[in-house]
Amino acid sequence: MARLIKAFPVAAAVALALTCTAQPASALDNGLALTPPMGFNNWNAIGCGISEAFVKQTADFLHTHRVNGRTLQEAGYTYVNIDDCWAQPDRDAAGNLVANPAKFPDGIAGTAEYVHGLGLKLGLYNDSGTMTCSSKGFPGSFGHEAQDAMQFAKWGVDYLKDDNCKQAPGQDTRDATIKRYTAMRDGLAAARRATGQAIVFSICQKGDNGINTEDWSPAVGNLWRTTGDIHPNWDRISSIIAKNIPLAQYAKPGAWNDPDMLEVGNGSLTTVEQRSHFSMWAVMAAPLLIGTSLTKASEDTLSILANTEVIAVDQDRLGKQGKQIANNGGRRVLAKPLADGDVAVALYNETGSTATISTTASAVGLGGGSYRLTDLWSKKVSTSTGTISASVPSHGTVLLRVHVK
Repeated sequence: MARLIKAFPVAAAVALALTCTAQPASALDNGLALTPPMGFNNWNAIGCGISEAFVKQTADFLHTHRVNGRTLQEAGYTYVNIDDCWAQPDRDAAGNLVANPAKFPDGIAGTAEYVHGLGLKLGLYNDSGTMTCSSKGFPGSFGHEAQDAMQFAKWGVDYLKDDNCKQAPGQDTRDATIKRYTAMRDGLAAARRATGQAIVFSICQKGDNGINTEDWSPAVGNLWRTTGDIHPNWDRISSIIAKNIPLAQYAKPGAWNDPDMLEVGNGSLTTVEQRSHFSMWAVMAAPLLIGTSLTKASEDTLSILANTEVIAVDQDRLGKQGKQIANNGGRRVLAKPLADGDVAVALYNETGSTATISTTASAVGLGGGSYRLTDLWSKKVSTSTGTISASVPSHGTVLLRVHVK
């Protein structure tokens, strides 16, 4: 039998919690990523198997394949991001990074030119340490930050994912970590001044060595990882959601909590779990980076990724991450204010059984007396004088857009 869980505001407790939490650093003011980045990253799909051909195939798919009347590019997916294993094992005689010519015969610059020709943008993987995370071992940027940043800009890279593996001795402290990432931030800024090429900076320090990212990264990068790596199973995804939820205060335009790439379409996740995963990333204003091989994706997977109403919640220009207003044994309510005055409400059930989860319009921050509720998956529209309630399946999320009539 479904359980009835009612959620009401606890403003005093929330206010106290905020006063006891470190205040976020000033956001990096580079004018980039004013909404969470959207695109594709190959790692969850093919790992080290990246190639120029795969990048071009993915870019073509984003540009041409229509889902519900529009392409994924038109839905907002802009970046085609290359992850680890693109480089040669050694730098050249001048100390520059070199793309593997067998994988990238046109080099990174030629690949970027192709992607740009479709109106898309190219992302590239890097590491802040001496080597990348791959066991095959490719050069990191430690001690080469300015040089590599200039190289990336000259190649036409639009997005840089900067990982945190294989540190030199003494480089695993908090101060050393911040210094390394700040050096790359400054290198990217200098390269932009010299070339005009703007590069979104994604910090992939995942809390390694007990070093949190959210309190210093907003002043250094446009987005920062908040958890360890994602995997295509519900236990891992739900644990990531639980860790990312309390970090809402750090998110703002140009500065985003990053709970990792999407696993929609991967593993044995059910349709309910995939929709829940996508819904929670949207209400948490997370980057939406597709992580499944698009040419092999089912129409069900593509329809989830192309849900424009859910994407609109993620991409809302107000730039607020949804805040949790209730949690009763894993039956959670999150509310995300939107720029037009609406509120996105996620009724999220991480438990093993169906539950009716309820809240009120006043609890999610709305005044007035009559409301229109739109379910962003079923498309059903209902009205209410204040109660917001739904039966939510195990591991499911009902995502509503609530409008004052």
